[in-house]
Amino acid sequence: MIDTKEEMKLVYSRPQSHTEKPTHYCPGCGHGTIHKLMASAIDELGIQDQTIVVSPVGCSVFIYYYILADGIESAHGRAQAVATGLKRALPDKTIIAYQGDGDLLAIGTGESIHAANRGEKITVFYVNNAIYGMTGGQMAPTSMEGQKTQTSPYGRDPVEAGFPIRACELINTLEAPVFIERCSVNSVKNILRAKKAVKKALENQVNGKGYSFVEFLSMCPTGWGMTTPDAADWVENVMTPYYPIKNFRDR
Repeated sequence: MIDTKEEMKLVYSRPQSHTEKPTHYCPGCGHGTIHKLMASAIDELGIQDQTIVVSPVGCSVFIYYYILADGIESAHGRAQAVATGLKRALPDKTIIAYQGDGDLLAIGTGESIHAANRGEKITVFYVNNAIYGMTGGQMAPTSMEGQKTQTSPYGRDPVEAGFPIRACELINTLEAPVFIERCSVNSVKNILRAKKAVKKALENQVNGKGYSFVEFLSMCPTGWGMTTPDAADWVENVMTPYYPIKNFRDR
């Protein structure tokens, strides 16, 4: 049930910085919601003309279909390296690195950790859906213990594959980042909270502050083999206890 004007606007309005292109994402996928939150924050901050979005490889590569801003596509895992170069060359621009879990925490682990450790003045939006969605549903660094995927048909075994990696907690061990928050897009309440985190992370960059990192727990009904309602519940009941929704740092 939609109760407030803020919720009505979130559901029914289209931000200026969001295209009119119909979504290509699977039903129930969280990427579209996150795109809308980003576009809304870009509009509210008045930074559409100065924003550059860096997309990697994975489902998140298609963000350029939906965000009306300059963009550049990076090699798999290298979004934050490209974002670093852009920000250093164009310090007055607002640079966003938009990445999925396989991209940021597998092939791109080195780039991610060192950009955070240097305190690059960029904003990172990281989508954790606990699976490789685009390439067929393989196990990701964030796949849950016991989770069945195409490459872990009997469930993720920590003895063989290690435990799911908590990105926020990992980055929170570093000194330089100024903002670290984990959100979720599985319910209206959580989406409204995520909207505030998105705006804060971009506002930090506009104000010349350092590295800001926002993680989104997101549904992948197709990859998980679930209905959309069941996927939203799985985020709440399985992912959230291991990946708690909270602010880790706000300087």
